[in-house]
Amino acid sequence: MTHFKNDHFSRLTVAWLVLVALTLASLGLSEWFREARWLPLLVAAIIWIKGVLVARCFIEAQDAHPFIARVLKTFIAVSPLALIATAFFGGTLARWATL
Repeated sequence: MTHFKNDHFSRLTVAWLVLVALTLASLGLSEWFREARWLPLLVAAIIWIKGVLVARCFIEAQDAHPFIARVLKTFIAVSPLALIATAFFGGTLARWATL
C-alpha cells in the first residue's frame, strides 16, 4: 500500500513541476518574443497541455462520469481556441460584442 501512495505522490509532484515549468516557459516566451505573430499559438498550445495535465493528474477526469469528462474536455479545448480567436480577431470580436 505504501508503494502505491509513493507512486501517486511522485506522479503529482512531477505533474506540479511540469506545470510550474510550463508557466515559467510561458512567461519567458512572452518577454523574449513579445511581438512574434506565432506567440499566441504557442501559448494556446501550452494552455492546452496544462489543462490536460490538470484534468488527468489532479481532477482525475478519466475516472469521472462520462458527462463530466466531456465537459472538461470541451472546456480544455475551447479555452485555447478563445485565446487564439481574441489574439488574431480581437477587433472583430469586440465589434460583434458591442451593443
